[in-house]
Amino acid sequence: MNVSRETSERLAIFLALLEKWSPKINLVSADSLKHSVDRHFRDSEQIARLRSVDGDRWIDFGSGGGFPGAVIAIMKAAGEPDTTVTLVESDLRKATFLRTVSRETGVGFDVLAERIEALSPLGADVITARALAPLSILLGYADRHLSQGGTALFPKGRTWRKEVAEAEKTWRFTYHAHTSETDPEAAILEIGGLSRA
Repeated sequence: MNVSRETSERLAIFLALLEKWSPKINLVSADSLKHSVDRHFRDSEQIARLRSVDGDRWIDFGSGGGFPGAVIAIMKAAGEPDTTVTLVESDLRKATFLRTVSRETGVGFDVLAERIEALSPLGADVITARALAPLSILLGYADRHLSQGGTALFPKGRTWRKEVAEAEKTWRFTYHAHTSETDPEAAILEIGGLSRA
């Protein structure tokens, strides 16, 4: 990955922790763990690099093993130190892992061990979520937790067009589909202008 030495060292610490913890608490599948750099790190890193998205308060829902939230926090720490990143993960074991990543890498990010539905509105500038729920459900979370003019970034697989069509039945929104660098048939959906249909 084309990052600074400091960022590379932090990501290496994160990877070592992932490899140590994942077999015990199922952070990622055993198969994807073997290909973590491409399947998880590169896939998350491209979200942090989207130049069209700006904001000081990032929230990642359903962070699990830290993707994309912890990678975004590590990427932003070097060049955008005023950016705050909050990871929301209701599983207490995974939340403990995420706090360990923050401590061991020296990158400060908040971890909320709560269900998304139970949170008071967070007023995020940017919301991310990866492999969490269908787009129509994610838009409900975004509607509640985005600030005015905020942006949602949702990586989606090869069926992203079908998810957009389904979501358009109940939501109004603008979107730009950024082709994924790790899978040309997948996309990162950049969503704004959100309201109920």
